[in-house]
Amino acid sequence: MAHTKAIGTSRNGRDSQPQYLGVKLSDGQAANIGSIIVRQRGTKFIPGSGVRLGTDYTIYAAVAGKVKFTTKRKTGYNGARRLVTVANVVPN
Repeated sequence: MAHTKAIGTSRNGRDSQPQYLGVKLSDGQAANIGSIIVRQRGTKFIPGSGVRLGTDYTIYAAVAGKVKFTTKRKTGYNGARRLVTVANVVPN
């Protein structure tokens, strides 16, 4: 006897959920303690003052205030320099 029924079987239907990554609060917006500022994979944005970095590289506010994005040069272990964006929360 046939292993499956005579009707066609679908090999699709195993799609994963979207990750919803990106910047959640833009420059100048108000952030409360624990507000998520950036969801990311790796450190595209690096944490500055008033923020913390989660285990999944999520940047969230540690103090209440306004979000401020700045840039700075960062030197890697191999001596290569790159321009990185720093996420800060400035207290009111």
